[in-house]
Amino acid sequence: MAIIDGHAGRVYEDFVVGDVYRHSLGRTVLATDNTWFTLLTMNTNPIHFDSAYAAKTEFGKPLVDSTFTLAVVTGQSVADISQNAMANLGWDEVRLPNPLFEGDTLYSQSEVLEKRESKSRPNVGIVRFKTIGFKQDGTVVIEFKRTVMIYRRGHVPETVKGPKIEPKKS
Repeated sequence: MAIIDGHAGRVYEDFVVGDVYRHSLGRTVLATDNTWFTLLTMNTNPIHFDSAYAAKTEFGKPLVDSTFTLAVVTGQSVADISQNAMANLGWDEVRLPNPLFEGDTLYSQSEVLEKRESKSRPNVGIVRFKTIGFKQDGTVVIEFKRTVMIYRRGHVPETVKGPKIEPKKS
């Protein structure tokens, strides 16, 4: 019986300009998520956590906090594009073309726009992505460009995985 380590993410050399990664996990947004995140981040706009107030707006119900949307869609992309990031260098051109509501499910994908070797750090490269977040019906709710400094092959710090535990034989 083999013991196989889980997916360790991509390194700089694995990215090809034009490739699109469809991120595998969707995430349904709960009212609790929206209220908790809004209040945790001290966003006092009641459109995110006061249903009576939100009912009086053109949306008729609470909007999901846009920074929550940014955080979830970024998180969805990590396994595919930034698992081996040394650092995020920036999010640019963040656009929110349509609202996201409690009960909607977020999906996302990222396209490799460009890549280059780092001029100051030979152990990393810099990759720029365009990420799109969309809900269950395909409506785009967020899009942004993200620039990430990613380790080159052979330079990723070793991940601590704990002791190896042999499976019990049945």
